[in-house]
Formats: sequence, C-alpha cells, structure tokens
Amino acid sequence: MKITKNFLNKDLFKKISNTLIENNFPWFIQFGVNKIKDGNIQFTHLFYQDTANSTYFTMLEPILYKLNIKKLHRIKANLTLKTKKIIEHGYHIDYEDLNIAKNCNTAILYMNTNNGYTKFKNKKIIKSESNKFISFKSNMLHTGSTCTDNDIRLVINFNYESK
Repeated sequence: MKITKNFLNKDLFKKISNTLIENNFPWFIQFGVNKIKDGNIQFTHLFYQDTANSTYFTMLEPILYKLNIKKLHRIKANLTLKTKKIIEHGYHIDYEDLNIAKNCNTAILYMNTNNGYTKFKNKKIIKSESNKFISFKSNMLHTGSTCTDNDIRLVINFNYESK
C-alpha cells in the first residue's frame, strides 16, 4: 500500500473539488453501497467504465498521467451523507472477477477531510484527509464509512492496471 499526502498541486485539487460540489454537478443515487439494496445509500458519478462515461472525465487526466497506467478499468466518485454515527459499509473488493482484481490496483483520492475512513481487513485504517491518495492491490478487502463531522464524505476511486 502506498499513501501520498498532498497528491495534487493545490490549484488542480481545488478545481476538481469545486467542480464536484457545484450545484449542477450530476450525482446519481445508488440504493446500496456494496450491493443493491444493502440498506445503505450513496451518490455516485461514473467518470469511466471501460470507456469515458462523463464529460467531466478530462478533468481527471492529469491524475491518470501520474499513475503510470497500462489499462484503466473504472473511475467513480462516491459521496455519502453525514450520519449520526459512523456506518461501515462492509468489506469488499472492487471487482468480483478475480482475474481482473489480482492484476488491478485500486486508488482512492480523498476530496475532503472528515472522520470517515477506509478500513482494511487487516484492521489498518486510513483517515479521510483532503488531497490524500492511497493505492493498493484491488484484491485487498476493504470498507468505507460515513462520517459524522462533515455534511459529506467524498472520494474518487480509480481501478487500473499499472505498466
């Protein structure tokens, strides 16, 4: 696992962050975080799934250049709302196809600071801090959480194969 604080320069990070929280940015409700109707709700924006799915995809290209990507699988932003107590969404891997998962990396760019986190099956916890970037093998079991100290928890997930 690799953790990088201040991953993007301040101007680029601010541009992406401001875009994601604009009133007209298209978020889509998902009834389920790890699987359909699991009792959790999140809002998502799919930038890329085997092809660009969003007019906002080009905004993320500077990040892709930093990652040394051989093959991009998916980029998705996840937004969860504040809850009264922290809720973990359950351990998962990002790809059920284990052939993809064993050769793939998952990366998370944390877009805001809050008391939510990413937790791994080995109990390692990564706090949500603005402009922190973590990358790990996609077959590592992990879970996200909600937060209680900010209106939202916002991350961008990347799934890709490295050169």
